[in-house]
Amino acid sequence: MSLELPVIAKLKAEKAAFERELSVEVPRMLEEARAHGDLSENAEYEAAKEKQGILVARIGQLTERLAALSRYDTSSIPQGVVGYGSRVEVEDCDSGEQTTYQIVFPEEADPPKGLVSMAAPLGQALLRREEGDQVTVQLPSGTRTLEVLSVSTIHDR
Repeated sequence: MSLELPVIAKLKAEKAAFERELSVEVPRMLEEARAHGDLSENAEYEAAKEKQGILVARIGQLTERLAALSRYDTSSIPQGVVGYGSRVEVEDCDSGEQTTYQIVFPEEADPPKGLVSMAAPLGQALLRREEGDQVTVQLPSGTRTLEVLSVSTIHDR
């Protein structure tokens, strides 16, 4: 079972927008700059060429990331264990404060909304954990020990 990951749609849309800009906007900018004459001292032409290079590089990055994400098989995520897409309720062992996080890819991360990147220290600490596990994680606010109260994987939804 392999689900279409939400991040893939987001990155495909971003790539399409950059491809459109590269194929429509940049050629228009280059043509306008050429119309101003001598290209050796034409700042508009240089800016358009620089933008073209940035877009080509970003499209290449997005293509590589989409290829990597398309190989991600959600069926490999075990049930009852924290992985991509899991909702994890934790309790701070010192303060007793309970918080729910969802583990996501870096492109989807939004900490104020509880969307924690798998690559972030908190995400790394929670990966492969189960209910009842305790984890100690170094955060910018200091070291925290958390107990995993519940785990809901993408299979549960």
